[in-house]
Amino acid sequence: MKHKRIGVLMGGLSAEREVSLKSGMAVHQALLRLGYDSCAIDVRHEVAETLRKERIELAFIALHGRYGEDGCVQGLLELMQIPYTGSGVLASALAMHKLYSKQAFAAAGLTITPYVALRRGEALTAEQLPFGLPAVVKPVQEGSSVGVAIVKQPADLQAALDDAFRYDDQVLVEGYVKGQEVQVGILDDQAIGAIEIIPKREFYDYEAKYTDGLAEHVFPARLSPERYAKVQQLGLKAHQALGCSGYSRVDFLVTESGECYLLEVNTLPGMTALSLLPEIAQKGAGLDFETLVERIVTSAALKTGQNGP
Repeated sequence: MKHKRIGVLMGGLSAEREVSLKSGMAVHQALLRLGYDSCAIDVRHEVAETLRKERIELAFIALHGRYGEDGCVQGLLELMQIPYTGSGVLASALAMHKLYSKQAFAAAGLTITPYVALRRGEALTAEQLPFGLPAVVKPVQEGSSVGVAIVKQPADLQAALDDAFRYDDQVLVEGYVKGQEVQVGILDDQAIGAIEIIPKREFYDYEAKYTDGLAEHVFPARLSPERYAKVQQLGLKAHQALGCSGYSRVDFLVTESGECYLLEVNTLPGMTALSLLPEIAQKGAGLDFETLVERIVTSAALKTGQNGP
């Protein structure tokens, strides 16, 4: 593998650009330390031309959000016959689309929060919510909690909807579930551990995710052995329900009664110093950052029936 020229795709055009640059540079530096021929590529509209110019033979996708996590770049790489890390086009698109992923999870028998889906121009009042308030408002296709708000008062609902519609033409309003925020790491079709997040803000929002000191990480998650095993099993089931491959991070809310509400599957989880998958890999599977990066690289492949590089 070390004779392959690896392009680390980072940055991109989404609202998560800055986080992606941090993930990408961390991966790029790790590959260089491991002796790989790594090239850092800030993804712009001319990315196909850049990939050809740099003679990239394998892509490590460190993009987050639209055009990177939603299947777009994966489709381009398939067309260019460049093997890449992570999930394929369909799994990436499903995971990124919170409405369609919810439908897939429900079909697989997984527990999801109740929700109402709205398109731009449609109206909704708090009185129309079948589950009442509080509720969580979020864009259908953004990550890192971008555009997410918890609404407690009827008068605040419209402002939250307006903010979410800044990022997408479709929005979800979900019933609020009180529980432990537990995230499961998946690597090579195996659950490698579950970590609990205790945010120091109201919820695990963008600032809490990427600002040191705004969230406490507890590994292993504070669950009974039975519940810990259950949430890992459900995490792998969610990963497989969408057809994901390589690696992912699966987010849950676990209630006091032990109900595990599946929130989402992140097909390209963060790889920054504060990111959860590297911490889960280190503490749950004994994999340091370089080893995790190398494991992800060696699983790179085209997803159209062809083998890897």
